[in-house]
Amino acid sequence: MLISIRVVPRSGKNTLEWEGEGLKARLTAPPVEGAANQALIALLSSQLSIPKRAITIVRGITGRQKVVAIEQLTPAEMEQKLPKKE
Repeated sequence: MLISIRVVPRSGKNTLEWEGEGLKARLTAPPVEGAANQALIALLSSQLSIPKRAITIVRGITGRQKVVAIEQLTPAEMEQKLPKKE
């Protein structure tokens, strides 16, 4: 399953929220040497209760807009585990 995520580095805390058809991830990590990417994978792993190895950044390694592949989860299961859409 692929999902679009907009990343906001250097935020006050690590959070996920729905934004349009994708997610917005606020991360405390800076966008330096892959720290924000690692923080994003750790946050998704924690929120979705899946191992980090099941999450891969497919597109946007150096940008704020990322496409992430998530294995072991259906879209319905993912929506249940993430914060509700507003």
